[in-house]
Amino acid sequence: MNKKNAMMKFLTASLFLLFTLQGFSGEPGKQKNDWRQLFNGKDLTGWKHVGPGDMVVENGMIHGEGGMGLLYWTGEKFGNCVIRVEWKMRDENSNSGIFIRIPIEPYEEWMPVFYGYEVQIDNKPELSDEDDYHYTGTLYSLTKPLAKPGKPGPEWNVTEIILDGLHTTVLVNGVKVTSFNEGDPVPERKFDFEPFHGPRPEFGYIGLQNHGEADVVYFRKVEVRPLTKMDKKAE
Repeated sequence: MNKKNAMMKFLTASLFLLFTLQGFSGEPGKQKNDWRQLFNGKDLTGWKHVGPGDMVVENGMIHGEGGMGLLYWTGEKFGNCVIRVEWKMRDENSNSGIFIRIPIEPYEEWMPVFYGYEVQIDNKPELSDEDDYHYTGTLYSLTKPLAKPGKPGPEWNVTEIILDGLHTTVLVNGVKVTSFNEGDPVPERKFDFEPFHGPRPEFGYIGLQNHGEADVVYFRKVEVRPLTKMDKKAE
């Protein structure tokens, strides 16, 4: 092989490596399409429901019906990632939640409430100090909101949950609402339906709650991607 051909092969290989690292975004090491869709917009393939209620797909959206329950992603635990969910309330205000760090596969509707973390969906008007612990974007009954950017129904909202080891950050519509380290002080339990205190795992199951017949929330996108350096800056 002559020197010219060797140089051309080297340049070709170098360009291939460069574009492989850049993906389609132009950012080294970051793929443009690195979001992994968990909801296909058609059915609940990959999901399982527990509890007396149900979750259905209608017009490309997931929503609950009947009694309380949890729809969870089966066969896989998530950690060190970003979870992004697009949702809206049917009414001006409705109650639901996005569950994370569930230690074992859910077997009934209350188990995730007591042993996982619920990223709350509930924009209560004229909040009291107590109710602040149950506001959209908080870890239900454990943290108070740093901001209150949740939009009422039927406007769409975006919740992003950053799982970085045992640190949890929640952004709602691009605004940070929660920044929580495992072991941070939390208030005493006030009600028997609030979660038990204690450590949650770094990796756990995730799910979407249907709270009941009167509280309908629609979900049109559920996606995850690996953690990046930019995500750590948002914590």
